[in-house]
Amino acid sequence: MARHHHASDPCDLLIIGGGINGCGIARDAAGRGLSVVLAEKGDLAGATSSASTKLFHGGLRYLEYFEFRLVREALMEREILLRAMPHISWPMRFVLPYHAEMRFESATPTSRLLSLVLPWMKGRRPAWLIRLGLFLYDGLGGRKILPATQTLSLKGTSEGAPLHDRFAKAFEYSDCWVEDSRLVVLNARDAEARGATILTRSEVISAEALDGLWHVTIAQGEERRTIRARMLVNAAGPWVGDVIHGKLRLNIRETVRLVRGSHIVTRKLYDHDKCYFFQGKDGRIIFAIPYEQDFTLIGTTDAEHHDPAQEPVCTDAERDYLCAFASQYFKRPVTPADVVWSYSGVRPLYDDGASSATAATRDYTLKVDRSTGAPVLNIFGGKITTYRRLTEAALDKIGAHLPLAAGAWTAGVPLPGGDFPHDKVDALIGDLMHDYPFLTDVWARRLIRAYGTQAREVLGDASTADGLGRDFGATLTEAEVVWLMRHEYARSAEDILWRRSKLGLRLDAAEARALGDWMAGHPTQDAADQPRTARRAGGGLV
Repeated sequence: MARHHHASDPCDLLIIGGGINGCGIARDAAGRGLSVVLAEKGDLAGATSSASTKLFHGGLRYLEYFEFRLVREALMEREILLRAMPHISWPMRFVLPYHAEMRFESATPTSRLLSLVLPWMKGRRPAWLIRLGLFLYDGLGGRKILPATQTLSLKGTSEGAPLHDRFAKAFEYSDCWVEDSRLVVLNARDAEARGATILTRSEVISAEALDGLWHVTIAQGEERRTIRARMLVNAAGPWVGDVIHGKLRLNIRETVRLVRGSHIVTRKLYDHDKCYFFQGKDGRIIFAIPYEQDFTLIGTTDAEHHDPAQEPVCTDAERDYLCAFASQYFKRPVTPADVVWSYSGVRPLYDDGASSATAATRDYTLKVDRSTGAPVLNIFGGKITTYRRLTEAALDKIGAHLPLAAGAWTAGVPLPGGDFPHDKVDALIGDLMHDYPFLTDVWARRLIRAYGTQAREVLGDASTADGLGRDFGATLTEAEVVWLMRHEYARSAEDILWRRSKLGLRLDAAEARALGDWMAGHPTQDAADQPRTARRAGGGLV
């Protein structure tokens, strides 16, 4: 457990940023005995970490850029993560249709190399090259849970039914789904359970190093407070550069490259539960993924994004690009009229000088700066699949400056609600429906997929749906809203509808407004947090 301090003492570690890297480091550090404070200017997972393609995957296409270490690490992580969070992550099969006449207008380093040796192959990924990549994909990560790659004939199959008839053959391989923003919140909750202080709606205004300690000024609404810390972690994602130069005023060269990734969500485009991996004529790839039972998620794009202050949105051009890309494969054209929602996030990639946004490395880079006399660890890049390995690498760096009470510990340790076997989700749903007979299958499945074994805590001793209080629509009840406000840092309707869940796809504007009004009118739920926050805040808040 983390050490606790009197209010006049400094904390060991202050983390700037409540995305997956910040919350993951907070959890790992607290579990190694450090006193930790995390400050997030908005909501947890309020930016990049809720805008991913929502996959734990090795990154098949990164093999073309020779990122073998990154791919191997990611592949090995998939099953470690599946076991630790079987409620919010699960295996998926990916179908990669192959058509012998597919040609591509641009090329990766691999296909450029091939084109020098075999000029007729320029701009193509031949079947043998894809199969070689999938062979490596199967072998690099030490699979035990996930099934191996196989070849599919698409004729007369459910996988082939939605596709153009010219696609007769496909490769099918394994990767995993993850609820990205719930992953962040569960890491924060576990960090807090181990002694960390989690401060949302708390913006770092400035930081100054004095006598070997950081003095950090934080704004919480109109209130200002100062936290003293022995070390800082800059996990601000797209704002990592702003923190380095604007808040900490450090003179360092490392920079971040902002790459926008946009996604569209349509009504369900096909009936089975597998994903598609599509190759485009421009050499890029997109996924089409079953989403929230009734929808299909399509993404992503790679576009330069120059200003982190500019909110990322899926542009009309990106939407049209994704629709046209998917329509090269689906028989029924995907049109802008089919899009029910879109979202966009900015990947804060380490600037390695790559010529294109697509080629920019997805690997992470960690740099410690001591030029002020007090250490700060700056986090560049990373991907959601390798977040836990990034946190271990970060703790190796932190351990050179702060004493750690324990070594690496997070592998296989369940996140809140994940303390059940990875293949027992359906059994858990059945048990919940047995004990709460008023639940429908859809409702029970949603609760287990969100809260796992803690779904019972959300439902409490209710014997009827009315016992859960007000019904906000789409199975969202007052009891669940109270739980989210008390235990998961939710403060607005958006926090609940688009990050703690995706019920925003099902509630209309009036229902969403009613939820927000109810939350604003029940500050007692905020107040319920205050004694707990005050106790946690003992570690270095002055």
